[in-house]
Amino acid sequence: MDTLDLARWQFAITTVYHFFFVPVTISLVAITAGLQTAWYRTGKEKYLRLTKFYGKLFLINIAMGVVTGLVQEFQFGMNWSDYSRFVGDVFGAPLALEGLLAFFLESTFIGLWIFGWERLPRLVHLGCIWMVVLGTQLSAYFILAANSWMQNPVGFRYNASRGRAELTDIWAVLTNKVVLVTYPHTIFAAFMVGGAFVAGVALWHLIRRPSVDREVFRTALKIGAVIVIAAGAGVAISGDQQGKVMTEVQPMKMAAAEALYETEKPASFSVFTVGTLDGSREIFSVKLPHLLSFLATGNFNGEVKGINSLQAAYEQLYGPGSYKPNIPLTYWTFRLMIGVGMASAVLAVWLLWTTRRGRAPARWLIWLAAPLPLLPLLANTYGWIFTETGRQPWLVFGLLPTASGVSPGTTSGEVITSLAGFTVLYGVLAVVEVKLMVRTIRGGLAGTDGPAPDSPDDAPDDAAKPLSFAY
Repeated sequence: MDTLDLARWQFAITTVYHFFFVPVTISLVAITAGLQTAWYRTGKEKYLRLTKFYGKLFLINIAMGVVTGLVQEFQFGMNWSDYSRFVGDVFGAPLALEGLLAFFLESTFIGLWIFGWERLPRLVHLGCIWMVVLGTQLSAYFILAANSWMQNPVGFRYNASRGRAELTDIWAVLTNKVVLVTYPHTIFAAFMVGGAFVAGVALWHLIRRPSVDREVFRTALKIGAVIVIAAGAGVAISGDQQGKVMTEVQPMKMAAAEALYETEKPASFSVFTVGTLDGSREIFSVKLPHLLSFLATGNFNGEVKGINSLQAAYEQLYGPGSYKPNIPLTYWTFRLMIGVGMASAVLAVWLLWTTRRGRAPARWLIWLAAPLPLLPLLANTYGWIFTETGRQPWLVFGLLPTASGVSPGTTSGEVITSLAGFTVLYGVLAVVEVKLMVRTIRGGLAGTDGPAPDSPDDAPDDAAKPLSFAY
C-alpha cells in the first residue's frame, strides 16, 4: 500500500473510533440535564439518582472522546498537510469557534457541575449542565459546518497563486444547505444512541437485579425507549431532506448509494443488489418502483442521474479519471445505516410493549441489554462511512482530489509507525473505557440517594466532603 492509502486508512480508523464517543456524549448530557430538570421540578428522588448515575457515565465517555478527538487535529499536520493548506483559511473560522466558544463552554461548566453538588444553589447547578448541553450542540454544529463545506463548498474564492481556498463569507459557510440538513439528522441519530444506552443499562439492572431500585430503572427504561422512538422519527424525516440535498449537490453519491448505473425516470429504489466484484455493473437486484425518484427529488416520477452518465459529465468538467466512489461500500453502508437504525426503533417499541403496565421483562431479554445501545451506534458509524467514502475521490467536492491532499514528505514507513502506535494506544483506551463503564454500570445507584441541599447555606456541616459523584 502506498502512502495515500495508508494515510486514508489511518484517518478512517481513528475517526471511526473517535465517533463511537461523540453521539453518546451529545445525547447523554442532554438526557442527564433532562433528568436533573425533572428532579428540580418534581422533587422526586428517583430523578436525582438517575441524574447522578447517568452523569457518571457521561463524564467517563466525554473524557475518552476528548482524548481521541485530539488525534484528529494531529493528523491534519502529519499526513494531510496539503489538505490543511488548502482548507485552512475556510476551516479556521468554524474550528476556532468550536474550540474557543463551544469547547471552553463545555469544559468550564462541566467543572462547575461536577464540583457544584452541595455547593451551588439547585437552579444555578441545573443551569451549569444545560450550558454543557449548549456547548456540545454548538461544538457539533461548527464541526458539521466544516465537514459540510467539504461536501458543498460555499462562501469562498480560489486563490490560484497560493493554491488554496480563501474565506469570503462565514455566514454562507455556517448556513450551508448541507449543514442545515446534516445537523438535525446527526443530532437525532445521536439521541437514538443515548436513548438506547439508557434503556439498555436499565434493562440489564431490571433483569439481573429485579428487586434493587426496580421502579427507578423502570422509569429509565421508559425514558430511554421513548427517546429512541422519537429520535428515530426525527432521523427518518431529516434523512429524507438530507437525501434530496445530497442529490442536488452530490448526485454521484446518491447514484452510488443506489448502485444506479443508468439514468432513470422514474427511478426505483434498490432493496437488494448484487453487482460485479469491481462494482462496475449490476447483475441482480430487487427494486421498489418510483421510490428512489421520490427520495431523491420529492417527485415519484423525477429523474435520477446514473453513475455512467455522471462519470462522463465529470470527465468533461474535471478532466480524465475515475469519479466513482467505492460502489459496493457506498451501497451497503447506506443500507446498513437505514436497516440497523430501523431495527433499533422497532426494538424500542417492542421493549415498551413487553414491559407495559408494570410487567417485569422476561429474563431472556438480557440478551438485548448489550446489543440495544450498539445497534444505533453502528447505524451512526455506517452513516458516516457512507458520507465520507461516498464523496470520494474528492476531499473537497469538485475542488481538491484526495490524492492531492496527502503530505508530500510523509513516507509509508512513517504512516505505518504512527498507525501502529495509535492502534496500541486506542486498544489501551478501549480497555480503560470498557472497565470504567462496566464497573459504574454494575455499581448501579449506590451512593446516589439523598437530595442535595438547595444552597450552600442549607448544607450540613459535612457538606464540604464530595459525594460519591466526585472523581
